[in-house]
Amino acid sequence: MNVQIFIPCFVDQLFPETAFNMVRILEKFGCNISYNLSQTCCGQPAYNAGYLDACRPVAAKFRDDFNPTDYIVAPSGSCTGFVRNYHHKVLNGVSPVQKHLYEFTEFLTKILQVDNTGAELKGKAVYHDGCGALRECGIKQSPRILLQNVKSLELQEVQDAEVCCGFGGTFAVKFEPISIAMAAQKVKSAVASGADYLISTDLSCLMHMETYIRKQGIPLRTMHIADVLASGW
Repeated sequence: MNVQIFIPCFVDQLFPETAFNMVRILEKFGCNISYNLSQTCCGQPAYNAGYLDACRPVAAKFRDDFNPTDYIVAPSGSCTGFVRNYHHKVLNGVSPVQKHLYEFTEFLTKILQVDNTGAELKGKAVYHDGCGALRECGIKQSPRILLQNVKSLELQEVQDAEVCCGFGGTFAVKFEPISIAMAAQKVKSAVASGADYLISTDLSCLMHMETYIRKQGIPLRTMHIADVLASGW
């Protein structure tokens, strides 16, 4: 199966190892990976800030950077949700790229029919439902199915798993006190559960909560699910 990968801006610049782990997993299950070096942003930051004119050429470039007949996989529910649900509004028409873009865990479970990557990670973990993955893409069970099959990992459900972490892109800048308080709530809930790991499909959420964790000196590690699923090989 030919699979193109889309690596969001913050993954490319700050967490490249997650992208490499995603590729490792996809290749393990028979995917032929291609990566267009000229790809850039999907346009979400400009759109969310209300700059539609600035978003339009970025979204158009995203559309043109991919082969419209192959699957496209991204380690981000947020970017996936934006492209799926808003690109046609920005570009005045649905493109094939919108229909072929999948979030990583969704692609593993629904397209490749994979529920166990052979990973092993010792400890307790809680999963955070990022708003993009849950609300924009309807992804809830795929990450949990994969995590439940990680050897030696005890996945625990917390009551506020679906509550926003407070990042929201520019929201964290414009409403910093509220944003920090929301992150604190999520982290305290994870700590109260006895978790060693806080896991999500979105590094934007994890990056936000990690900042609070480090400043408070809390012994809790954040991990993108691709990094978890590539552990222990």
